[in-house]
Amino acid sequence: MDSAVAMRAGGSSRQGSWSRLTERLLTLVRHGRTRANAGGLLQGHVDNELDEVGRDQAAVLGPALTRVAPVDRIIASPLRRAQQTAAAIAGHVGVAVETDRRWIELDYGDYDGMPMSSVPPGVWAQWRSDPDFRPPRGESMSELESRVRAALDELATSDSGMHVVVVSHVSPIKAAVAWALGVDIGVSWRTALDRGSMSTIRLDAQRAALVTFNVTVHPDK
Repeated sequence: MDSAVAMRAGGSSRQGSWSRLTERLLTLVRHGRTRANAGGLLQGHVDNELDEVGRDQAAVLGPALTRVAPVDRIIASPLRRAQQTAAAIAGHVGVAVETDRRWIELDYGDYDGMPMSSVPPGVWAQWRSDPDFRPPRGESMSELESRVRAALDELATSDSGMHVVVVSHVSPIKAAVAWALGVDIGVSWRTALDRGSMSTIRLDAQRAALVTFNVTVHPDK
């Protein structure tokens, strides 16, 4: 895939907007913080709510997204932390939230809800080196990549609006970034994604380009 990238890692939301939008955009939003995030726990299919910080992070996303471009469509993972973040955006932009399970977080299986520090080093090594590694009763990165790419291919080839917002989780968003760059999901281990961040892909059936990555906005902006 022919891809281009212009990254602003950890940047501000005060960036150039598409006042006359002629390109289709997909903005990937990571949900706000939960208590599990704050406590350093693995959080896959564990269905936690946003904490106070997470609610504040979600509250500022709607205005930030409309500064990029008017929002035509909002899609979210079924998990509560994503649904609550999406609802905060929808309340600002006036667009209904659609749910798509393909954007759910990686299933960590038996490690879901455990402290990251309690996962054996050998397991981390397998996760990093083998995309087909599946934790007990969990999901592999390859399986996640397959479902996310199916969702992306559908968005790229359908008339889904000029600016689509997807509210998801760290692993699916990194898989989408890999898709836009035309690389495999192994790049996930070399990228960092903040909670409440936005990453935008220029989207069409022939070419995808990563426009911004891990853009964060603060409540006072």
